[in-house]
Amino acid sequence: MPVSAEANIVGLALAPHRAVVEAGALRFFAKATGETRAEYLDDAAARGAGHRALPVPPSYFFCLNSLRTDHAEWRDRAGFRRERLLHGEQAFSYHRMAYAGDTLEFATQVADQYSKKNGALSFIVLASRISNQHGEHVADMRTTLAHRNA
Repeated sequence: MPVSAEANIVGLALAPHRAVVEAGALRFFAKATGETRAEYLDDAAARGAGHRALPVPPSYFFCLNSLRTDHAEWRDRAGFRRERLLHGEQAFSYHRMAYAGDTLEFATQVADQYSKKNGALSFIVLASRISNQHGEHVADMRTTLAHRNA
């Protein structure tokens, strides 16, 4: 079903999502993405580089946000079927570092919704403000998802 005015969900706020940044998961992500800088792999090297712990690599926020469990709410309201959904684009704006041990909160809402190709493709843009356990603004993330309509 193409996006329609009846299914407009722009502005829909998702429940806040919290995720603890785990050092082991950061090391795994660094290795999986080919990161070779020691400060992303070793605690002592991270401290030696001026960090308080292993730093969060730039695109790791996407992985943490993918752990949320409330995707069905906006998908159902937009008429999107999971098997027809594809990750289209990702963008980040960084405001401060995040580290292993931090608890990050993702405040997400639907920022945009549109169709292309005469309704063959529908898009949802999710905007997330990411804060740490101290309420400090860490980053902003925009995720664009494409849905192939029948």
